[in-house]
Amino acid sequence: MSDNWVVQNLQNALDTWNEKLSEIWQLLTTSPETFRGGGIWNVIVTIHGALQAIGIALLVLFFVIGVVRTCGSFTEVKKPEHALKLFIRFALAKGAVTYGMELMLALFEIVQGTISRIMSTAGFGTPEQTVLPDSMIQTIEDCGFFESIPLWAVTLIGGLFITVMSFIMIMTVYSRFFKLYMYTALAPIPLSTFAGEPSQNVGKSFIRSYAAVCLEGAVIVLGCIIFSLFASSPPVVDADAAAVTQVWSYIGELLFNMLVLVGTVKMADRIVREMMGL
Repeated sequence: MSDNWVVQNLQNALDTWNEKLSEIWQLLTTSPETFRGGGIWNVIVTIHGALQAIGIALLVLFFVIGVVRTCGSFTEVKKPEHALKLFIRFALAKGAVTYGMELMLALFEIVQGTISRIMSTAGFGTPEQTVLPDSMIQTIEDCGFFESIPLWAVTLIGGLFITVMSFIMIMTVYSRFFKLYMYTALAPIPLSTFAGEPSQNVGKSFIRSYAAVCLEGAVIVLGCIIFSLFASSPPVVDADAAAVTQVWSYIGELLFNMLVLVGTVKMADRIVREMMGL
């Protein structure tokens, strides 16, 4: 690393960005079962199991309400075709509550397979590292003391923005894990609504919302890949311009690309929901 304090200030910010981007890449290929050693998952599984009893009780309640609201009289319930339909609905709802954990993990694995396919197809094992070009380092090092003062101010502001955006982005990815855990823990309650025809929309909405949370990972991966392609081609800077102008142009374009990626990560949930019509 260069001994120049301006270069070091900017490079430290880029190192923070690269570190968080690599952490995001790792998180997107990690399952909730193995995240943080699996300790959180064990607690979620325990909560899910405890709520299954409540889900079964609600299952019966929603089934009875559904029968009352969809059948005009008890005579209709005695019809074989109608009774069979009610039995199948109850059995499927019971299976959803009992095996909800397995169903949700299967859906998550399907999405993780999609994410892995995107990574392998794009040829990215890890995201591209954003580094300061040698020409930019040389331009900064050639500046005198007084010329380096405005450069320091520019890199200080730019480095601050880069650091803040890197933490905003990693927090958004971590929040996806929080949502996955919450959906898994509370799943027996919304899944029990499948027992009644009038209440089944709640269960459908829950499944679609959970799928949207899983698919957020695919949107984030695509955003990281696109940013890595931009990062592999440093911004074009006019070599004849003043040092401050060159550095500001470089940082400005770099910040713009980073801001687009952070915005994509932040809006991943909205993007997926719009795609799924939620």
